[in-house]
Amino acid sequence: MDNERIIGQTKSVGFQIGLRRTFPISQEQAWALITTTEGVRTWLGEDTSVIFEPGYKFHSKTGTGEIRIVKPLEQLRLTWQKEEWSKPSTVQIRILPKERNKTTISFHQEHLSDQIVREEMKGHWESVLDLIKERVQNS
Repeated sequence: MDNERIIGQTKSVGFQIGLRRTFPISQEQAWALITTTEGVRTWLGEDTSVIFEPGYKFHSKTGTGEIRIVKPLEQLRLTWQKEEWSKPSTVQIRILPKERNKTTISFHQEHLSDQIVREEMKGHWESVLDLIKERVQNS
């Protein structure tokens, strides 16, 4: 019974969640949907301003973090900690081109403290992907 695995739990990074969705847009358009001011507010919350440079520390209504890796048009990696969390999580966003005008946006978050936080963040990233879908459809 002790060996039963809990969904989303890993041996080394606590709980994690990963979600991805493919959109009928170019890699450049996907990157813009994530990194523009409006895009950042979609996934980090209102009143968030970020400079995508390693070492940049940001603060928002939803929490704090630090940019770790920036590979333009491909990947962002950062820490993110909500006020009520005891430790920061790691968020990785990948832009994965499939073919011309077809790109996958992937969100992966690890170092989450428990199942409850994992479920909360699953809902968050699902909402973010839904908002991105709306933006794509309305553009």
